[in-house]
Amino acid sequence: MTGRQGAVTDGGLVGPAAGGEGGAMARLVALPRAERIAAVMAMRPGERRGLLESWPLWAHAGQLPPLGDWRVWLIRAGRGFGKTRAGAEWVSEIARTTPGARIALVAATLEEGRSVMVEGASGIVAVARTGEPVDWRASRNELRFHSGAVAQVYSAASPETLRGPEHHVAWCDELAKWPRGDAVWDNLVLGLRLGDNPRTLVTTTPRPVALLKRIMAQPGIVETLGGTRDNPHLPDVFVEQVEALYGGTRLGRQELDGVLVEDREGALWTRDGIEAARGEPPAVCTRVVVGVDPPAGSIGGGGGDACGIVAVGQDGEGVAHVLEDASVRGLAPEGWAAAVAGCAARHGADRVVAEANQGGTMVGSVLRTAGTDLPIELVHASRGKVARAEPVSLLTGRRLRFAGRFPALEDELCGLLTGGDYAGPGRSPDRADAMVWAVSALMFGPRGVAGIRAL
Repeated sequence: MTGRQGAVTDGGLVGPAAGGEGGAMARLVALPRAERIAAVMAMRPGERRGLLESWPLWAHAGQLPPLGDWRVWLIRAGRGFGKTRAGAEWVSEIARTTPGARIALVAATLEEGRSVMVEGASGIVAVARTGEPVDWRASRNELRFHSGAVAQVYSAASPETLRGPEHHVAWCDELAKWPRGDAVWDNLVLGLRLGDNPRTLVTTTPRPVALLKRIMAQPGIVETLGGTRDNPHLPDVFVEQVEALYGGTRLGRQELDGVLVEDREGALWTRDGIEAARGEPPAVCTRVVVGVDPPAGSIGGGGGDACGIVAVGQDGEGVAHVLEDASVRGLAPEGWAAAVAGCAARHGADRVVAEANQGGTMVGSVLRTAGTDLPIELVHASRGKVARAEPVSLLTGRRLRFAGRFPALEDELCGLLTGGDYAGPGRSPDRADAMVWAVSALMFGPRGVAGIRAL
């Protein structure tokens, strides 16, 4: 054992002189469990405490401040990501390195500011280092640091309390649930005028509120995105449980994955409509069709667009159920054709319906080469994707249901807008179009799909 903090010789934990704190942790973690425990236990109490209190050693990448010149750091992430700990450590480091700093702590309410940002399990009081005591004066909503820095807690329900006070930096927690967000934000920004580099950290689970979208669009912002699973310190059983309960749902994508989920005006499908139409797959499907929207330009070999592949089954009551989104991206024809064949085999499909516009009869040839011996029907698109999707969207809930959770497909469906526009992810709604072809073939028959031709 050496005299340097956190140093163990013979290939174990090493100190800053041999690679810094990150290298020290990497060496420690790389040791076999028994040796790792022995190395930590062999440390002096002060060295062990220093290791535990060194935040960069324990933080995951999304919890550390970004480099460069930024004015707003937005951590837009799911629950359990570690947003509160990141905020508390950032504020503590500001107080440590900037004696006399004036810091604003803004929460939805004063109670949330106290119970989460200040006194919470991952709050500022909890992360204070040994020898750096903090003095929380609850009656004044004021936190005083050992360095002389002062943090004041503000409520987003009272915008006027931020009119006048000046600050060096601010930490804004759960901004998406602020009751009077715009007024609070404006007063806060106008008071960030101390020091040479005023900065703001925003930690929030995303919701489609105007203020959050406004901040995301402003210059000088750096975003950190992440979800519950990104925090390696959460118990595996907790992560598995919440993902089993909420994974892929609108709530889960927002609260766990940290995705900003919103409905667009004029969309053919809405999130709530899809959620209401979600259910279990039927015990028996009388018919199953796999819809295929080949990637543009990839028939002759390769391409980066997605190949939409969606299986839809029809039950004995005539209701269509989306069974699987098996879409693939960036594959050559033999690759996506094999994916189509696999999807058809998994669901015992009766036939494959594929859009022929991008490659004509070659689509059928590619599928045949992949070993698909089902009837293959080529459909020639005479209308745009949105126009084809409109009659299918009207079936949702009543005659069309979703037997599972299909986030990528649902994002595309909710991006199809009346009038022909597309505002979803990617350049084209390939998954959505594949679903539309399959549902149309099942529910409308040849008359409902222009130019179906069986091979």
